[in-house]
Amino acid sequence: MSFTHINANGEANMVDVSNKPVTTREARAEAFVYMQPETLEKILSGNHHKGDVFSVARIAGIQAAKTTSQLIPLCHPLMLSKVSVEFEPIPAENKIRIEALCRLSGQTGVEMEALTAASVAALTLFDMCKAVDKTMSIEAIRVLEKVGGQSGHFQYQTTQEQKHD
Repeated sequence: MSFTHINANGEANMVDVSNKPVTTREARAEAFVYMQPETLEKILSGNHHKGDVFSVARIAGIQAAKTTSQLIPLCHPLMLSKVSVEFEPIPAENKIRIEALCRLSGQTGVEMEALTAASVAALTLFDMCKAVDKTMSIEAIRVLEKVGGQSGHFQYQTTQEQKHD
């Protein structure tokens, strides 16, 4: 297997997808933000001094997915047909799970857009809460599933060696 973003001379290049068929492609990615119980309680109760943290982080994640090609140099600009960012508070573990979904009909995958959406949503949660909790951490950013394209269907399988959270 070779890297697709390296040409025969070993130079970085954007992959030519012009001969690939247009197919429906979808990717899901996740990230976790760990925090103190008090911080999570402020978010969930709506008592955070910066307001609705989830709404701001959701918009940031969606906007990030739409601008991925401006952040990652060799990514193609894509016409996304769907971006969603969802939050799952897990109080027993003092964390919030973020899941991003990106979909389009196109010639290249949307894994980077889903990863970018989950990452920026996590960064936004961190930014909005850093004044009250300096111990937060962002962990386990990964692609959960990818559907469509030549490489077919991929689904993340957690094994003991891979388990991060």
